[in-house]
Amino acid sequence: MGYRIAVTGAGSWGTTLALLLAERDNEIRLWVYEQELAELIKNKRENTLYLPGHAIPANIYPTNSLREAIDSCEIIVSVVPSHAVRSVFTQIKGYMPDVPIVSATKGIEVETLQTVSQILSDIFSRSIQQRFASLSGPSFATEVAKGLPTAITLATGDEPLAKEMQRLFARPYFRVYTNPDVIGVEIGGALKNVIAIATGCSDGLGLGHNTRAALITRGLAEIKRLGIAMGAQAATFYGLSGIGDLVLTCTGELSRNRTLGFKLGQGMKLKGVFAGLSEKGVVAEGVRTAKAASEMAKRYQVSMPITQEIYNLLYEEKDVHQVVHDLMTREMGEE
Repeated sequence: MGYRIAVTGAGSWGTTLALLLAERDNEIRLWVYEQELAELIKNKRENTLYLPGHAIPANIYPTNSLREAIDSCEIIVSVVPSHAVRSVFTQIKGYMPDVPIVSATKGIEVETLQTVSQILSDIFSRSIQQRFASLSGPSFATEVAKGLPTAITLATGDEPLAKEMQRLFARPYFRVYTNPDVIGVEIGGALKNVIAIATGCSDGLGLGHNTRAALITRGLAEIKRLGIAMGAQAATFYGLSGIGDLVLTCTGELSRNRTLGFKLGQGMKLKGVFAGLSEKGVVAEGVRTAKAASEMAKRYQVSMPITQEIYNLLYEEKDVHQVVHDLMTREMGEE
């Protein structure tokens, strides 16, 4: 007998995880924010907007009702954008069962500078950490949906929960490693999107492979510095949720944040790029995260020059060529 699982969020990643979990004898309630999309998935048995070409099996039940999705569930898999996490979980607080929560969201709440685990601690108290896990790592949704070999990290401070969720998600094509460093995995998953915007800009400008490699390497140094200042373990950033996710997002053609940066490097304005991505139902988390990360660097007194320059590009309308010049002519230092 399988689990009754609520998957909140029916974008490409949420739909993919619902498909993965439905492969075994689990009942999946897929919460779809858009009512029209919920009806479309019900009728066509396919998420033609976010994950076309993949049939939705009978044990996935799309719904536009959060209460219906959460009712009597045994596990919640949260795949809503970072800016919606607080709103969604505040809504369901009154009737949410005392069950494990697996977050597949990568981002920082701009208003509070909190990760998903910290947001949920605000809403439910620290006790939530005993049943919270973060799923992160190099994983384009479309490739996972095709069954292509993928390895990811599942972070939780509770060892029995780690083992249980590892068994739940693992497939012959989907390898799951556990890690107790929740904050490190969350920071790596969020901030890699900012560096991906930077590498996208570099590629859009035609600056070559040397520049891209430098941005990835020095970007990792920035992410690690902030993570350690927040209590994370350095080793986490050399794993799948650190360098693994960073390399994929900075180099992969399917990367939303790299695509956004690429278009900015080609001379397009942020508003126009955003409009184009929004028409396709795409969220580039790195734009919001750049703002949060800039403030976090100040709060924790950590040097993050690439992140700051991407913030300047996105929010201060700094010229992309000037961004490159200022990064390359900074005061010299040790690696």
